[in-house]
Amino acid sequence: MISKKQELLHTPEGVWDHYGVDLKEYREISGRILGKMHLYGYEDIKTPVFEYFDVFSREVGTTPSRELYKFFDRAGDTLVLRPDFTPSVARCTAKYFMDETKPLRFCYEGSAFVNITGLQGKLSESTQMGAELMNDASVYADGEMLALLIESLLGTGLTQFQITVGNVEYFKGICDAAGLDEETEAQLRDYISGKNYYAAESLLIDTGVEKEYQEQFLKITDFFDGAEELREVLSTAPNERSREAVQRLIDLMEVLRCHGLEKYVSCDLSLLSKYRYYTGIIFKGYTYGVGEAIATGGRYDALLEHFGKKAPAIGFMIGLDTLIEALRMQHIPIHTEEDPEVVFYYEDNYEEQLQKVREMRKEGIAAILCPAEG
Repeated sequence: MISKKQELLHTPEGVWDHYGVDLKEYREISGRILGKMHLYGYEDIKTPVFEYFDVFSREVGTTPSRELYKFFDRAGDTLVLRPDFTPSVARCTAKYFMDETKPLRFCYEGSAFVNITGLQGKLSESTQMGAELMNDASVYADGEMLALLIESLLGTGLTQFQITVGNVEYFKGICDAAGLDEETEAQLRDYISGKNYYAAESLLIDTGVEKEYQEQFLKITDFFDGAEELREVLSTAPNERSREAVQRLIDLMEVLRCHGLEKYVSCDLSLLSKYRYYTGIIFKGYTYGVGEAIATGGRYDALLEHFGKKAPAIGFMIGLDTLIEALRMQHIPIHTEEDPEVVFYYEDNYEEQLQKVREMRKEGIAAILCPAEG
């Protein structure tokens, strides 16, 4: 039988301790990524670990309520631990930069919490890093965000990865043309984003969607390597909303070509997200050795308006836990600061050895003063 004291030695399910080399590697990788973000002119931002429930409500289109850690304050208001950073940063921006019209660039690092313990071994607490670019609706902002993501990943030592890019407006445009109701659209979104194409096809048939639109929905499951293939899709898009979505991807690929980073990007029009606040360009980053995306992001031009500021925005999040797992699985070394030098002392030379250690520390050399054995 496990005693209460023994039980307290363990962490709850879904969270873990970081220490020693493990924590050093986390700090090294996060430092490299933040360094890259600062080179791009992004400014650090820190938001509270918990917010009012409405910041992450269903109307915002973020994490489902059942997956939130909820509690009450003394006034009886419902609070939640943040499940992702974007709504928090949007809320903060609307509060302090309501009248600002020039582009705003923010970056962050911290813990996010989702109540999914026991599901596929996923963590309840994850370390997230990300960047947000607000007040810029241009395709060049889209390109900057993807370039920053790619260069951040390259800066960690990762070389074999791919960023898959889509545009949720293409899917929504076909839904408009096909006349789908909100419930059917939501169900179809789940099937397509989950790559369950047989279920998607059955749903389209059962709801009586015209053959032409069935084919367009199922066609979006294809991958596209470049602008030429996208132009073929452009010629068959059912309406202006879908055409503009495809053209935006074509323009984005050209911007990435200017950055010299197009080889890291492919297009997938079936790429959708559980976060319904995304309004346009959306993307995910994948690499070897891990079963989930190492990065996600997209454009959310309507989110800030929920907090009273009408402004376009785009951002991304890197899952630091998943990224470091991928680096380790691919045997990519993470070089951290060297261990401190150890200086031993006896009782008769303590002062001499202490002065030696003090001089080393003044020179920036990490040093430990330890008693000699014997």
